Amino acid sequence: MLIKFWPAETKIPFMRYRYVGVTLSILMIIGSFFLLATRGLNLGVDFAGGSVIELTESETVTVSEVRSKIGNGLTVNSATDTDGTRRIVIRFGDLDESLLGPEFAALSPEEKVERASSASNTFVVNEIKSTFNLTDQDILRNDSVGPKVSGELFREGMIALGVATVMMLLYIAFRYSWSYAIGGVAALAHDAIGTMGLFALLQIEFDLTTVAALLTIIGYSINDSVVVFDRIREVRRKYKQMPSNEVIDIATNQTLSRTFLTAGTTLIAILAITIFGGPVLQGMSIAMIWGIFIGTYSSIFFASAIVMALGTDIRRPGVPDDTPGFQGAS
Repeated sequence: MLIKFWPAETKIPFMRYRYVGVTLSILMIIGSFFLLATRGLNLGVDFAGGSVIELTESETVTVSEVRSKIGNGLTVNSATDTDGTRRIVIRFGDLDESLLGPEFAALSPEEKVERASSASNTFVVNEIKSTFNLTDQDILRNDSVGPKVSGELFREGMIALGVATVMMLLYIAFRYSWSYAIGGVAALAHDAIGTMGLFALLQIEFDLTTVAALLTIIGYSINDSVVVFDRIREVRRKYKQMPSNEVIDIATNQTLSRTFLTAGTTLIAILAITIFGGPVLQGMSIAMIWGIFIGTYSSIFFASAIVMALGTDIRRPGVPDDTPGFQGAS
C-alpha cells in the first residue's frame, strides 16, 4: 500500500539542509565520545569477564532472598521475560580466595588467574542449589568467562569492526571514487559511534551480540549509501553540467521510496526480535533499531554532504555526453 500511495515524484531539497544535518551529526559524535569517556560502556560478561546466572523467580527464590542469603559481592537484579516470567539475574566477578577452598589456594598465581572465574562460578552455583534446594534444570542461564578470554573477545570484536570498515572503504573507492568511499565510510563510522554512544548513555549491556549488531548496522548503512551513490553516478553521467547539490537531490528523491520501504520492512523483523527475543537479545535489537534510523539519516544527509564537498564526478572511460540541450542550473 505504501508503494501505491507514495508520490510518483518527490522534490525535497535535501542538500539545502546539509549544514544542519552535518552539524547534528558532529554534535552526536562529540556527545558519543564524551559519554564513552565519562560513563563508559557497560561491558557484558563476554568482554568484562565474570559470570551471569539466571533463575526463575518464585515465592521462595526472590531478589531479596538471594541478596540476603548469598552475598559475597554479587549483583542481583530482576528481569521480565517475553512471556511475562520473572527472572533473577545474578552477576559477579572473581570471589575472594578464602571462599574458593584449599584446592584453589594451593594453585600457583598464574593458575589462580586462569581458574578464578570458573571456581567462583562453581562456588556460587553450589551455594544457590543448596540454599534454595534447586537442581541444574532450575538454572536458566550460567555463563562464565575469564579475564584473558574476555580481553581476547573484545580485541577481536574491535578488529572485526575495523577490518569491515577498511574493506568497505577499498570496495567503494574501486567501484566509484575516493570521494564516495570517504563519504560512505564516514557515514558508517558515524552510525557505529552513535550507537556506542547510545549504549554508554543508557548503560545497556555491551556484549558479543552487540558487536554482531554493529557489524549488521555497518552493512545496512553502507548498502543504503551505495544505493544513493549509484543513482548519483547515473544522474551525474546524464547531466554533467548540473550542480552537485541538484544531482544529489534528484538521486536521493529517486531512491527515497526504496529507502523507506527497506527501513520499514527491516524494522518489522527487528521488532519481532525485540518482542520475542527476550533479555539476551535486548541489546542487539535496540542497537539495530537505532542503527536503522541513523543509518537512513546518515545516508541522506551525512554521506551525501561529504560527497558533495569532495566532488560527485566519477572519472571513468566511456561516459556518454551530456543530455543535448541541457545546460544545468547556473
